[in-house]
Amino acid sequence: MTTADNSSLRAQPGTLYVVATPIGNLADLTERAIALLRTVEVIACEDTRTTRVLLDRIGAQRELVAYHEHNEQAMAQRLADRLAAGASVAVVSDAGTPALSDPGFRLVRECRRRGLSVTPVPGPNALVTHLCAAGVPTHAFYFAGFLPAKTAARRAFLEKHRDADHTLALYESCHRVAAFVDEIVEILGPARVVSVAKELTKLHETILTGPAGTVRERLARLAIKGEFVVLIAPAAFEL
Repeated sequence: MTTADNSSLRAQPGTLYVVATPIGNLADLTERAIALLRTVEVIACEDTRTTRVLLDRIGAQRELVAYHEHNEQAMAQRLADRLAAGASVAVVSDAGTPALSDPGFRLVRECRRRGLSVTPVPGPNALVTHLCAAGVPTHAFYFAGFLPAKTAARRAFLEKHRDADHTLALYESCHRVAAFVDEIVEILGPARVVSVAKELTKLHETILTGPAGTVRERLARLAIKGEFVVLIAPAAFEL
């Protein structure tokens, strides 16, 4: 095992740090993430209130800048300007890894366009957390993020990937997850193996893996809140 030298634990000028934050359990924040969040000049975040709670926990008093889906395009330019001028910047999402179904991609792209330094600081991610504990194939998977809200689009996705030989991975909201599992049962069949996870790393963490028909029944007995990760196993897979 190797350890990072001290320089990797202190933010460097002109560098963007893509920092993963906990998806539930605050103890999952890495030592490196803590050190960098304490030393960067600016932290770009989805919700300053949410990030302030995290920073207060680790004793970090940094400048916070709102960076979310509604201002991402303009803020990517402004933050890249600050990086080009020598500032150190961390981008975080409310939970998990930035740029994966969360803001971050446009800022990273702008930095790459300008030849600015970008450093990933890995950590929690809901997709990977679920994959490693679900019991479905992980050798190959297709991540589709959040599907469109319209029923027709979700059904078209399932039809298109009906015979997939790899695992399908999606995020879904509490408002649509039950309907989506219904659609899986209807289109892919009640025997198709799926895994549905909620509240990962939290006190009431739940991972339901099995035939879609059975998972649908078990899901109906749970309190539905928060965001879900849904995995659909390859067509030929059996538990």
